[in-house]
Amino acid sequence: MKQPRKILIGSNNAHKLKEIQEILDAFEFVTPASLGLDLDIDESGMTFAENAEIKARAFAQASGLPTLADDSGLMVEALDGAPGVHSHRYSPKPDATDADRRAFLLENLKSSARPWKAKFVCAAVYYDPATEKLLHASGECAGEILPEERGSGGFGYDPVFFFPQLGKTLAELSEDEKNAISHRGNAMRKMRIELESE
Repeated sequence: MKQPRKILIGSNNAHKLKEIQEILDAFEFVTPASLGLDLDIDESGMTFAENAEIKARAFAQASGLPTLADDSGLMVEALDGAPGVHSHRYSPKPDATDADRRAFLLENLKSSARPWKAKFVCAAVYYDPATEKLLHASGECAGEILPEERGSGGFGYDPVFFFPQLGKTLAELSEDEKNAISHRGNAMRKMRIELESE
């Protein structure tokens, strides 16, 4: 197995970069910041996979490097799958914070009966501009939304996403615990198998 010399992680999200590097620790990654790249990508896809591919191709073409990108989000049953691909842009507030998005989610769920079943979904895409090789992987993490925040770890919707098997929210887990069960962890472990078979 010949591992790629360098893989660019197609994201400017520091939390996401850290998670991917910890899950795929056998590979050598570079970040957009280390290359002076600051792309503003229009995530116009209708699915997580489409958005992940848009990002992977854009960063690969800008850098000339094989690129791994992902798109992920929260899908809540009572909201017909929302916020979905709009998870990061869910709050109507301009320049909304993670706390704003969580507050807006809970406000929209108030009239629905609990439990508020939900799942996190992650689609990962690897694209090599030299060979045009394209690899896809996906992962999910099922749980439910709590009406109050718990924990100080993680990011995004983690403080209100409860994982019943462990009796904790994702924000109450250690990095290792979260990576072992998270949607991103599940997707990246599948991607690792694809990359190692190269």
